[in-house]
Amino acid sequence: DPSRLRPHVVLAQENTQIRDLQQENRELWVSLEEHQDALELIMSKYRKQMLQLLEGRKREDAEPVLKVHQANSGEIESQIDRICEMGEVMRKAVQVDDEQFFKVQERLAQLELENKELRELLSISKESFEVGREDLPD
Repeated sequence: DPSRLRPHVVLAQENTQIRDLQQENRELWVSLEEHQDALELIMSKYRKQMLQLLEGRKREDAEPVLKVHQANSGEIESQIDRICEMGEVMRKAVQVDDEQFFKVQERLAQLELENKELRELLSISKESFEVGREDLPD
């Protein structure tokens, strides 16, 4: 019966979509971590170069560079904060996706159990109807 298969097909498609979203979230999370690592590496090299530059110059020559460095550091810190916020949002999205997946699985199990029980009731009803029919005189 095609109508019975339809919920299973829809659930299978939803399960596939959920798995795809979970995989995409994992990939995004890995990408975010790679970007954070790269940013930390760049910043450490930048700081090292700035220290070398500052050591090689007099204090009055270094003052404008120090101000630019401080301004850049503030901007980079805000970007790092934004990246961390994005990571937290993605982590929550994965959690919500997982919860939704488990709810769908639980609902599917409930429906399957209910379907089984209804089929048993229908079978009992058919049997009692047939027994009642046999008892009737022709």
